[in-house]
Amino acid sequence: MKKVIVFIDGSNVYFAQKKSGFWLDWVKVKRFFEKQYKVLEYRYYVGLREDNHQIRKFLNKLKKIGFKTITKPVKTLIDEQNRYIEKANFDVEITADILIYLDKINIVILFSGDSDFVYLIDLIHKKDKEIYAFSSRKTLAWELKAKSDKYFLIERFLELTKNKSFVKL
Repeated sequence: MKKVIVFIDGSNVYFAQKKSGFWLDWVKVKRFFEKQYKVLEYRYYVGLREDNHQIRKFLNKLKKIGFKTITKPVKTLIDEQNRYIEKANFDVEITADILIYLDKINIVILFSGDSDFVYLIDLIHKKDKEIYAFSSRKTLAWELKAKSDKYFLIERFLELTKNKSFVKL
């Protein structure tokens, strides 16, 4: 069985699900991967606001089913129109972790549609490893789609796991 680690860009996946109108059942996601691969770890990256108890509750549920959660505080910035924007990008952390673990796995499973990962894909391929990207039809960057060894739309993934309804963990 091929060895994988599943890397999840929590914010990216949240907005992909929100735009698609579907919500992944992470227990079913685990089952889906564990039938096909030797999964070494599930890593979920997300920014936290101190007052957001809902995300903390969600992360505790992920931990209970075996996910490692990687968090950092959300930063509040002001854009050119003087609007407040909350950000907690994890592209660097996800990239660094993938490169750290790359020699231990055969395939990188990346839940993100972000084109910022295209350069990382080139590095993964130079090591003769594969990368599969999971995102939604509305948020999957064409560059990521073109460079990944395989890409999966979460809409299709939901059909494969026979989960077509709004499901909370």
